[in-house]
Amino acid sequence: MSAPLDSAHPTEDAELPPAAPVETGREAPRKRRPKRDVDGWVLLDKPVGMTSTQAVGAVKWLFQAKKAGHAGTLDPLASGCLPIALGEATKTVPFVMDGRKVYRFTVRWGIETDTDDSEGQPVETSEARPTREAILDLLPRFRGEIEQVPPAYSALKINGERAYDLARDGIEVQLAARTVVIHSLELVEQPDADHAVFEAECGKGTYVRSLARDFGRALGVRGHISALRRTRVGTFAEEDLVPLAKLREVSESMDDAPPLFALRPVEIGLDSLPALRVSSSDAARLAHGQPIILRGRDAPVLEGPVAITAGGRLIALGEAEAGEIHPKRIFHSAK
Repeated sequence: MSAPLDSAHPTEDAELPPAAPVETGREAPRKRRPKRDVDGWVLLDKPVGMTSTQAVGAVKWLFQAKKAGHAGTLDPLASGCLPIALGEATKTVPFVMDGRKVYRFTVRWGIETDTDDSEGQPVETSEARPTREAILDLLPRFRGEIEQVPPAYSALKINGERAYDLARDGIEVQLAARTVVIHSLELVEQPDADHAVFEAECGKGTYVRSLARDFGRALGVRGHISALRRTRVGTFAEEDLVPLAKLREVSESMDDAPPLFALRPVEIGLDSLPALRVSSSDAARLAHGQPIILRGRDAPVLEGPVAITAGGRLIALGEAEAGEIHPKRIFHSAK
């Protein structure tokens, strides 16, 4: 994937454009600002009520960055971990997208909606409520590799059209089930009879809204997501997140200077890859698109994607095959 966003793959709970204007608080000013070459990650704690696109736009403006993208869309309803890549960091987005995600979410029993969350219209209701024992007995069915039908209101395409556009036009949307992986799924608490809080660690392509819908159907009580927070994306954890309000506050305190305290190195997006250090001469070859050979008795045995550094600086993403490293993406100004 060469672009900041990968439209070929579903992202978890792919965001729905708001049907009506959403109040997101004070928006970033629109005055012209010079664009800069800014490279790195901002680990944003996205607020509720803001789309992922709006969040990227706000961060891009604050940093005066020329290029930005994000790793895994969050619905406007959702808060939490939205890793935003600036500049050269956009080249590492695929590796962050492939990481596991952790969500904490609340299911509201008794109502199923057309969007599978609280922003939709009720389509089925039930007076029944599940017991704790019934919920605990259900959860093993949703752990591991499962088949899941994405929500009708999702960004997936049907014959070139977004599913949510078709659904809003009153067209019946039928999406095929797909295989997803739920690495862990736990009941956290039941604050009252109408609600239950869960935590799930999921692989790529999982829709948490579908989990809530399917829980309700399996229990015979119906249900939808009423609150959703993503606490982890790959190695990016909740304790590392910075609220948008903090970024704005710091920027304003410095006469609208970029809040560089929140800018993380490009290479943190590659923590899941093996690292390979090379000489300056090999780095020069890679920078010109030429492969290098791993020689010597102590040469590392590598296969697949690798992150390549020289002199403490990230140089390239490469593919290791049969003792050779072939450059795939070159980093020109990563720091």
